[in-house]
Amino acid sequence: MNILDTFEDPKLFRPWFKDRATYEAWFAFTAAMFAIDMTPEQLAIYRKHTGRIAPPSQAATEAALIIGRRGGKSLFLALWSVYLACFRKYDAYLQPGERATIMILAADRRQARVIFRYISGMLNDIPLLKRMVERETAESFDLSNRTTIEVGTASSKSTRGYAFAAVCADEIAFWPTNEDAAEVDESILAAIRPGMASIPGSLLLLASSPYARKGALFRTYDRWYGKEGGPLVWQAATREMNPTIPQLVIDQAMERDASSASAEFMARFRTDIETLFTRESVLACVDSGVAERPYIPGVQHWGFADPSGGSADSYTAAVASRDGDQIIINAVREIKPPFSPDAATKELADFFKSYGLRTITGDRYAGEYPRELFRKNGIEYMTSSAVRSELYLSALLPLTNAKRLTLLDNDRVINQMIGLERRTGRGRDVVDHAPGQHDDVANAVAGAAWLANRRASNIKPMLAAPQLIPLVDCHNPATDW
Repeated sequence: MNILDTFEDPKLFRPWFKDRATYEAWFAFTAAMFAIDMTPEQLAIYRKHTGRIAPPSQAATEAALIIGRRGGKSLFLALWSVYLACFRKYDAYLQPGERATIMILAADRRQARVIFRYISGMLNDIPLLKRMVERETAESFDLSNRTTIEVGTASSKSTRGYAFAAVCADEIAFWPTNEDAAEVDESILAAIRPGMASIPGSLLLLASSPYARKGALFRTYDRWYGKEGGPLVWQAATREMNPTIPQLVIDQAMERDASSASAEFMARFRTDIETLFTRESVLACVDSGVAERPYIPGVQHWGFADPSGGSADSYTAAVASRDGDQIIINAVREIKPPFSPDAATKELADFFKSYGLRTITGDRYAGEYPRELFRKNGIEYMTSSAVRSELYLSALLPLTNAKRLTLLDNDRVINQMIGLERRTGRGRDVVDHAPGQHDDVANAVAGAAWLANRRASNIKPMLAAPQLIPLVDCHNPATDW
């Protein structure tokens, strides 16, 4: 019995297809992924969404499913997982005590719960499958055939030590970047692949609506879409996979934000978003092995703060100085939530004072509270005249590209800079972090660099034997910024 047969069996999965005609594209993709003979109609759908001509001659071991939101992906991830767990035997490839695992990795716990509810419904509501369940937890099912279905959130550490029969990477285009790797999707996939080596025919499925033209999903699409052999790549709009979604919903989304809706519903990678920095350009500015530079008496320093309320974002600060035309990042501080704004502000005020600063500049959208708290701690807080995107585009980007910026050897700074995205639209560029990521530390560094760079025109050399001595204008924050 192949998987399409189980979809037709009323004692198995047929009850999940209320209106069978609306699932034809899903049946075609399933036939392609499992190399099942296709009907002429399915072959036409396959050719439309893969750009290929010949149908697959063998089941896929790697596939990328790029579809619009509300296309039905969660249901079919659950169906494929339950089928692979219940209707395949893996005993011959397992050591004593080892279990074959079908792993669904989701972008977050909420999405993981959605898929797990489908899986739970199938295993608990189908009598033939329910008898196979030996143990059920909040995130997994152990079956009597030495197979486990497990859902979890994307993490390279949590995927080691398994014997994988299949791994489904759900919404991989939106997996967040962690603080130890610049691109977590690649590090997770690298951790997964050794676990798939012991079970022949194991499946790696990347399933997501698209986002920017970067990451593992886009690279797979860019290399393999429309090409025979290699991973099976399928691209389809929401209504092509799920015609029950009203066209009006999509039309209204396109009117509100065509670029976003084109990705979310038409399954097209966004062309209005690009990475602001390359890893190479950032690393070229890093002073390797230098975590912090001490205060140097007689040298002008500038401080920038990016306050936070203490519940979601970090409270960050950075200090910069100059060495001729070179902008030097001396120190960075980050206080992660949760924290008391009063205590955090005092800590950062002491940090700024250690660099001889009594006046700093900070994010203009932070409100009045940081000014009052810094003032209580002996620091005058001036609001920046530049918004976040300006700090990145007018200072951090040109300084980095010209190698006029010397960064600390700090993974948080490096990875947050690499994770910044530039979005073009409505006549202006906006720079921000990617979904699920952060840029609090990078913003503080950009602000400090911007301050130090702006002072360049105010530094005048005076000839004195035997060297040029820079005379620094008196710093008046009220008029300078």
